[in-house]
Amino acid sequence: MDSRRPPLAPAHRSLPEYLRHWAETTPDRRAFTFVDHPAPHSRGVHRTLTWRRLDLRVRALAARLAEEAEPGTRVALLCPQGTEYVTAFLAALTAGLVAVPLYPPGLPGHGDRLAAVLADAGPAVVLTTSHIFAEVREFCAPLPVRIVAVDRVPDTVEDFPPVTPDGDSIAYLQYTSGSTRSPAGVEISHGNVVANARQALAAYGLDEHPATCVGWLPLYHDMGLVLSVAAPVVRGLLSVLMDPAAFLHEPARWLRLLAAHPRALSAAPNFAYDYCASAVTEAQKRDLRLDGVAALLNGSEPVRPGTVDRFHAAFAAQGLAPDTHCPSYGLAEATVFVSAARPGEPLRRFSLDRDALATGKALPARADDPRAVTLAGCGTPAGQRVWIADPVSRARLSEGEVGEIWVQGPNVGRGYRNRDEQTRRVFGATFADDTAGSGRWLRTGDLGTFLDGQLIVTGRLKDLIVVDGRNHYPQDVEASVQDADPAVRPDRLAAFGVPGDAGEQVVVVAEHVRGISVAEIDLPGLVRAVRAAVSGRHGLRLADIVIVPPGTVPRTSSGKVARALTRQRYLDGAYTPEPAEPGE
Repeated sequence: MDSRRPPLAPAHRSLPEYLRHWAETTPDRRAFTFVDHPAPHSRGVHRTLTWRRLDLRVRALAARLAEEAEPGTRVALLCPQGTEYVTAFLAALTAGLVAVPLYPPGLPGHGDRLAAVLADAGPAVVLTTSHIFAEVREFCAPLPVRIVAVDRVPDTVEDFPPVTPDGDSIAYLQYTSGSTRSPAGVEISHGNVVANARQALAAYGLDEHPATCVGWLPLYHDMGLVLSVAAPVVRGLLSVLMDPAAFLHEPARWLRLLAAHPRALSAAPNFAYDYCASAVTEAQKRDLRLDGVAALLNGSEPVRPGTVDRFHAAFAAQGLAPDTHCPSYGLAEATVFVSAARPGEPLRRFSLDRDALATGKALPARADDPRAVTLAGCGTPAGQRVWIADPVSRARLSEGEVGEIWVQGPNVGRGYRNRDEQTRRVFGATFADDTAGSGRWLRTGDLGTFLDGQLIVTGRLKDLIVVDGRNHYPQDVEASVQDADPAVRPDRLAAFGVPGDAGEQVVVVAEHVRGISVAEIDLPGLVRAVRAAVSGRHGLRLADIVIVPPGTVPRTSSGKVARALTRQRYLDGAYTPEPAEPGE
């Protein structure tokens, strides 16, 4: 019998201990379901593991790993999205090894990063599946690693004694997305991931009212791993997974899974909500009922209130409640979750004066003021301390003052692997006036402020564009650019500063929308509209606007635009205007 309400589990120090608890107390309950879409128009093939079956598979694979590596050894996960990925991750932890969540070599555009991460992590074992075993073996040929196919390991377990890890020992390396720097492996302890899972469960009300976690975010990404694996294991919830590519091919698949499961909880970046609003057809909406959705997390940078409005307007007729959207903030160095808006509360939006924001002050403005910028509140801290600090003087800032977001809590990782100086700088911050010994803080590199108790994230410190002494947030400029002409592809553009004769200048590299060629675009008109919008809203003169084909602007492994890499490629001369078609 698959009861919807699992009993509360006693507090444990690690995910393997929680797994064993659920396997012993609720063995026949569903634990993980992967919904495969083998054909373009497939409605989905479900493959499910109960807690008993998952525990058996995990112990069998852990026993196999114990034959290959000593405790503390790193194990890279190069599995496709699915239950094998979950099994591989939990087995590595059960064997006392350090998991390195990654992705198969075939992920477009990320082969170089995968090679760099593998070289940095130095795993002794690589876990994959038989389906892509040959591809993984070829990719890893230069490395001294042993490769194990998860699905080829038999279920037989001869009294494997699972390792009971200390809460402070490393569970896995979460590699940063590389949006502003080269990827670095954050050391996440067993205590960190359990603490952050419990923080997320409390923030979204899942500790009192169980739900089904429905997700398509990749499991190598911090939010996908914690929300779709760690939190369900800690609470004994059903987690329903699908492949990110299946969502991108047909976003209605995600919505159908939300509709099919009571009290569904899911997360997605901002672009996914816009994508659903524009791509899901009326025919696909006809059979959807979304009134049972408990919470939809939006953890992108930034969360756009206009996107939230469009998404809820698009699916209001399907019963989607307007208070299900939960803007959230987090980062890999804090495992993932830092703050979150709670389900059942209306979206908090703040209209701020753009000129004041450029000077570091969050002052209210009229929503209809063309020079106002509207930002969403990202709720309150989830079981941790958050302060705003001046990034130079390390002084604590008051409400309404913009500075760097600093975090302290049991979820903050141990540091970066083999990067002691960077670890001291990022994880060892102290306030200048700290006479009470409040301990060390995580410098997030993100800018924000508090208003009415809400954390508002304004941008990345390293992405900030400074022109004539004034601060400009690139995502704010990008929003103006994509609103200026429908030929600009939304959320596929980068604004950044470059050196000029008279100081820093601003450049925009933007993709045009799919389905048209550059010859069909009125490029002079587009450039005029973009320049006028940026000049009118931001008082900026753009030094250059480059329109490039879809797929040209690089993104991180988590889907964010890689502004630093775009800037470097621009300076290297990699972007040239797309040529017109022959005969034009």
